[in-house]
Amino acid sequence: MTMLQQLGIDRMSTAERLALVQEILDSVAADQPRPPLSEAKREELRRRLADAISNPADGVPWVQVEAAARVRFSQ
Repeated sequence: MTMLQQLGIDRMSTAERLALVQEILDSVAADQPRPPLSEAKREELRRRLADAISNPADGVPWVQVEAAARVRFSQ
């Protein structure tokens, strides 16, 4: 008897098995230490934060970005 059979995974639908695989991959990724940011990336984050603080009206709310992306990519 395989582990899939022992756990009953072989009786799951394809969608359920894919969701399980994604959960397993996410849990493995969460256990991995994050590599440190390079100084260039750290500086870019500082620059973007300073820009956002200096120009708060330039930002676009996430709901607008998401709505526009849905319209653009659903066509």
